[in-house]
Amino acid sequence: MMKREDILRYPRLDTVLMVEDFIKEHDGDFKKRKLWESLPKKMMYQTFCVVIDYLIYSRKVSIDSEGKIGWIYYPEIARKYYERTDLGRRK
Repeated sequence: MMKREDILRYPRLDTVLMVEDFIKEHDGDFKKRKLWESLPKKMMYQTFCVVIDYLIYSRKVSIDSEGKIGWIYYPEIARKYYERTDLGRRK
């Protein structure tokens, strides 16, 4: 995670949404640098790192053992499993 005082540029909302959509579309296909190079709009690498750190912190993406970034935020599916009574869960 980046320190707040190290960040020179904060991303705009449309930039964060663009990265989110791109990761959803290419789930698990790219490592961090290749993902940055493949984005539809160019941005500074530091800004991209801030977006990735935010997405990891908010538990929307994860990085596997190979370093590939994948989308893991599926609230509809989680809600469906949560509502099932045949699946036991601890309280």
